[in-house]
Amino acid sequence: MGPMISGALKPTVTRLINPVARLALRIGLTPNSVTVLGAIGLVSSAMYFYINERYFVGTLVITVFALSDLFDGAMARISEQGSSLWGGFLDSTIDRITDSAIIIAILIPLISADDSLALVGLMTLVTGLLIPYIRAKAESFNIQCSVGIAERTERLIILLTATGFHGLGVPYALAMGLWLLAILGVITVFQRVRTVYIGLHSS
Repeated sequence: MGPMISGALKPTVTRLINPVARLALRIGLTPNSVTVLGAIGLVSSAMYFYINERYFVGTLVITVFALSDLFDGAMARISEQGSSLWGGFLDSTIDRITDSAIIIAILIPLISADDSLALVGLMTLVTGLLIPYIRAKAESFNIQCSVGIAERTERLIILLTATGFHGLGVPYALAMGLWLLAILGVITVFQRVRTVYIGLHSS
């Protein structure tokens, strides 16, 4: 979870999630299997509901699967396995897949309708991939690069909220959400590029 969200909600979320995480462990699921199953459900739901323009129901279903991202961490803590290097890599890679799938599923109807909002959506897709890439590349130079105006959790909440309200017929909800994400994405990319530049030239 992003710092803004986790600071306010973490105690409540932990109390709700831990019993379910214990049940998942008892029936033989592992943190990594929950990560993969959640991703499959999320991508399938996005491609089915959003491409068919069933935005409100789709948002509800996607949100449920997105919560699986919280369960794997809770399961690792409860089982005292901790988070392995493979688990961290898998989680990070799947985050990129799921985030991109949601935006692509939103983009397909916009492109089909020749809606210029699709260009804004493409910008959010590109920045959404650039932001974690810059961080990973920076860390390969031993530069900490977690700066940014909005973390992944906040960006996901903005996207799902805007899409859900769009499904309820709220005017300009999707447009406002995508524009906000595009602006936040561009700012974050510049913040991280600047951090890497300073880090490389101060060493």
